[in-house]
Amino acid sequence: MISATAKPSPSQVPVGVDPDRPSIARVYDGFLGGKDNYAVDREVMKKVLQAVPEAADIARGNRGFLNRACRFLAAQTDIDQFLDCGSGLPTAENTHQIVQRANRDAVVVYVDNDPVVLAHGRALLESDEHAYIIEADIFEPATVLAHETVRQRIDFSRPLALLHVGTLHHLEGDSGAIVMKQYIDALAPGSYVVFSHFYDPETSELTPVAKRIEDVLVHGPMGAGRFRSRDQIEAMLPGLEIIKPNAVTEPGLVACYQWWPDGPMLRPPSLAAQCIAGIVARKP
Repeated sequence: MISATAKPSPSQVPVGVDPDRPSIARVYDGFLGGKDNYAVDREVMKKVLQAVPEAADIARGNRGFLNRACRFLAAQTDIDQFLDCGSGLPTAENTHQIVQRANRDAVVVYVDNDPVVLAHGRALLESDEHAYIIEADIFEPATVLAHETVRQRIDFSRPLALLHVGTLHHLEGDSGAIVMKQYIDALAPGSYVVFSHFYDPETSELTPVAKRIEDVLVHGPMGAGRFRSRDQIEAMLPGLEIIKPNAVTEPGLVACYQWWPDGPMLRPPSLAAQCIAGIVARKP
């Protein structure tokens, strides 16, 4: 475990890790209360929180959405294979733990290329014969889809669940739509996509919040973290049938906290919590 206070010694740093450059996975881990991060990651967190003090609600909302979407797919569909792209550092309630609670034979393949994520993931999954982690760039679909472990463990002739949760906002321009099309084209009919993205609701109250966080991420050492509009996000999922996201909203994009919440909200969501959105959709 990497200390959140002391500077790590060389022996504590996994091979390939640069403790002097921030990591998306480690910053996200820090916002979730994890300890697997370095001073450079905490400096990014500090700057984001200075811009928007409640920014940690974005990470929490994103994680809650992932958990609820996985429970839905495991309990309410016949999906028994999951490809989780950009899984990040292991924390409580990982994808395989959620779906295997409903089906202990469900197969999960995690994909990441962060050395810390890979080291922790391999340790966590060592004793699980149905969960795997591979090293690959999730923004290169052809490489991921052709990976030996993916081809061995995922049957693309049958429906599966593709997870891209909190990933595509780290790409610039329209490349996210190109990436997602390649993944979606590879899915069998009946497959599902779980997707979330930094969200600019385009309102006078929320757009300034989104822009303040984006400015810190894009123009700081991270160099990425775009907030996109509803139309821009939905354009990344062409041809899919969006699942109704709660009891009162028509199918479409919603803030992550609104996607089938576990119970009534007794406290109003922060402005930041409304700037991360999620979709679960089915390929017809």
